[in-house]
Amino acid sequence: MYFFSFVLLCGVKNSIISIIYFLVGLISIILLNQSAFWPGFFSKALIIPVLIILFLANYYPLSYKLQWLMLAGLLFSWAGDVILEFSDNNSIFFIIGLVCFLLTHLLYFTVFFITPGKNSILSNRIYFLIPVIIYGMILVSYLYAGLAEMKLPVILYAIIILIMLTAAINRIDKVNKISYYLVLSGAILFVISDSSIAITKFSHPFKSSGIVIMSTYVVAQYLIIMGYVAQTVNVKPD
Repeated sequence: MYFFSFVLLCGVKNSIISIIYFLVGLISIILLNQSAFWPGFFSKALIIPVLIILFLANYYPLSYKLQWLMLAGLLFSWAGDVILEFSDNNSIFFIIGLVCFLLTHLLYFTVFFITPGKNSILSNRIYFLIPVIIYGMILVSYLYAGLAEMKLPVILYAIIILIMLTAAINRIDKVNKISYYLVLSGAILFVISDSSIAITKFSHPFKSSGIVIMSTYVVAQYLIIMGYVAQTVNVKPD
């Protein structure tokens, strides 16, 4: 109910860009198993630029520091998407792509954590962290044997994505319900997407892993951005 009310509030402009975004994402998923490299590459490379257009449609010209940080997070995500496409040919591209997404999570963490308001889970709701910590321990334990020289980078990355999720949880009571649950859902899906990448690369590749990774990623980024938009007063019907 809250989400559909927000979609109506966004107006025609945002709705049209949102449709284009998910169409590009769907095309990218359909092309995952195609033998030709470039069609899938270009479709994946277009996902985040469409989301950037959606973001700027609500905030151009950018006037606050947090808006610039969100845009920077999207740009690093786009760089990560592009660079990781070449990781099968050279492992250095995987490391660079990992760093790009690490920076994305750090930027999202910064925006989420410094959202004005009391830091709820760090004061009187520390128990919210228990499932996050348990999940992190299970994930690292599951992956550990297959990480080899990638142990430190992957563990560091796992810590950062879970810190980003913690910051999303910490927005409770600091923003409206629509914004809170959209961003939280997006953060959870982002963790699922990145976890699936790690499991596929370092442990046990599973059937349709590409579909799981891309579908959760596409939805995650959208929910995070629209959740941030819902936090502000900039959204007006067209």
